[in-house]
Parts: sequence; C-alpha cells; structure tokens
Amino acid sequence: MAKTRPQRGATMNAASTRFNLPGQEADGDWLDAREAIDGEAPRLRTTVTVERPRTIIARNASPDVPFDRSINPYRGCEHGCIYCFARPTHAFHDLSPGLDFESRLFAKPDAATLLRTELARPAYTPAPMALGTNTDPYQPIESDWRITRNVIEILAETRHPLTITTKSDRVVRDLDLLGPMAADGLAAVCMSITSLDPKIAGTIEPRAPHPERRLAAVRRLADAGVPVYVSIAPVIPAITDHEMEHLIERAAQAGARNAFFIPVRLPHEVAPLFRAWLDAHFPDRAGKVMATIQAMRGGRDNDPDFFNRMKGSGPWADLLRTRFHIACRRHGLNRERITLRTDLFRKPAGAQGELF
Repeated sequence: MAKTRPQRGATMNAASTRFNLPGQEADGDWLDAREAIDGEAPRLRTTVTVERPRTIIARNASPDVPFDRSINPYRGCEHGCIYCFARPTHAFHDLSPGLDFESRLFAKPDAATLLRTELARPAYTPAPMALGTNTDPYQPIESDWRITRNVIEILAETRHPLTITTKSDRVVRDLDLLGPMAADGLAAVCMSITSLDPKIAGTIEPRAPHPERRLAAVRRLADAGVPVYVSIAPVIPAITDHEMEHLIERAAQAGARNAFFIPVRLPHEVAPLFRAWLDAHFPDRAGKVMATIQAMRGGRDNDPDFFNRMKGSGPWADLLRTRFHIACRRHGLNRERITLRTDLFRKPAGAQGELF
C-alpha cells in the first residue's frame, strides 16, 4: 500500500502513461528525512515556478461547458483534491499528475497585463470570463502572488462579466471588487463543497479550507449581493453521496441561489491515482466505490463523451439526479437562472492612451 503524505492528496507520483514520463519522488534531502512523521512519507514542500505565456485567455468550444473563455492564473493546485480532472495537464510539463501536480506549481504574474492587451483588441467581444475552471484561483499561493485579484481588477475596470469557481473562502478578500460588479450584473461565484464531514473533506481535499469556512463564505458573498452557486462536484459513491440532501439544505441556508452536481470523473492518469487513494484511505469499500463508478460510466473508469461525462448514465446516475432535483425543490434552489450582462463592457485604454 502506498504511503500517505501529510496534507497531500495523491499517494504517489506515478509517471504519465501517455507521455512515458519517469516517476519522481521527493528529493531525499535532510529536510525530507527530518520531516518524516511516524513512518509516514516525508512532507512535500511546495515550489512555484514563474510562467510567461504569450496570451492569458483560454478558449473552449466544448458543447457541454457553459462558457467559451477562461483564465487560469496558476497551473497545478495545492489543494490536492485527489479527483481533480486537471491533474493530467501536468504531464505536458514532464511532471507527474500525482504529487507534482499539488506541490510543483506555476504562477503567471503577467496575467493582468496580458488580459488588458487582449481585451483592448478591436475584434474582442465580451462574454463571461470564467476563473477557476482548471485549477483554483484562490489556492494558498494567491495570498502572496495576488494574480487572481489583479485579473479581477482589470475585469472590474472594463466592466467585463466574470464567474469564479473556487473551494476557498479567500474569495471574500476580493468582495470590495466583486460586490460592486455583482450590483451591476457582472459577477457570480460558484463555491465547491464536496463534503460537510471535515474528516472526509480533509482526505479528499487536504489543503482546501474547512467546509464550514466555505459555507460562511457563501453567506458573506450572498449578503454582499453576489449571486452564489454551490457545486457538489464530484459526488463520490459510497463516500460522499449520502450527504447530498444535507449539503443542499446547508447551501440554501447560507444564501446560495443555485446548485449543481457532477458524478466523479476519472480521466487519464486520475483513475490510477484515485484507485491508489482508495486503497490507502478506504480499503473496506474500494471495490464498491469503483463498481458504482463504472456502473455510471458505461463499465469503464471514465466516460469521456460530451454530456455523459458531466452527468453519468444508468440507474445510479438517475438516482442521484432524482435526489438532487427533489432536494433543490424542497430548499428553493435553481428557481431562476443567473445571467450576467455584457452590454456594459468598455475596452481598456491602450498603452498609447495611458500616456495622456
């Protein structure tokens, strides 16, 4: 059985089977040896590498994704969520989707400058900009780098619509920007809460804030007039699915207007990482969990087909949807669709204009 690492999600740093990457482990220096605790693997320290992309807006044409553009201030995510569908992207950097993904991060400090340039292009037309669609824009390093805040400042200045998806209550630090934007119909936030059980949450999302802190953030956002969704994503059968109704009730009590859920997805390298995590943390039910996942995914660990990948299929998926819709009706969620305005957008002044 793979050893767990303190405050880390993945139990291994397996190579990518798609790119033939070598497996990697901790450096083995004296700090690793000193920090080993009671036979556990040593603590893994986070490193951040500066990335200098040429553009910052990522375009998306997937028919089952409700936005066509996004910004990801960071690559990798220190929250360490074991189920994260973005883990395989680390293989593009010759790094493992396992422990490397949550400890060897990339930051894009030029994001706001690049965004200003792209918004100023004559052909640019506005539509909601999504933050947090790949990795969390409010993961712990945002406290120091403040790249997400800098991006929001540009969007607020240009009155550009914005959606944020996060697992962190750090989002409320930017209420001074998000509140006025929301008052003009320009901002909405989606708070991801997978489990209300702190023990389970601390296992599947080891460095994400406590669930109660996230609910408190929902309340603060709602009180400030920011429309809030709650995302129950993913739902993991036999581990978190029993919490669905209570989680929806708590979300509604905190002021959320809408909610949605997605059954757990296991694309590419996520599947073996998830299996190893199950063996380490839930060996008593690992077989049941995977059997139920496969029942919702056409007999496979993952179904990549558009639309099916977001909702699953079969009796188990149908049951989850039925429970979800009943709970939302009972607690008054999803009564109206949240829409953001695009007609207030004003292009930023170009570099020449800023001289005068």
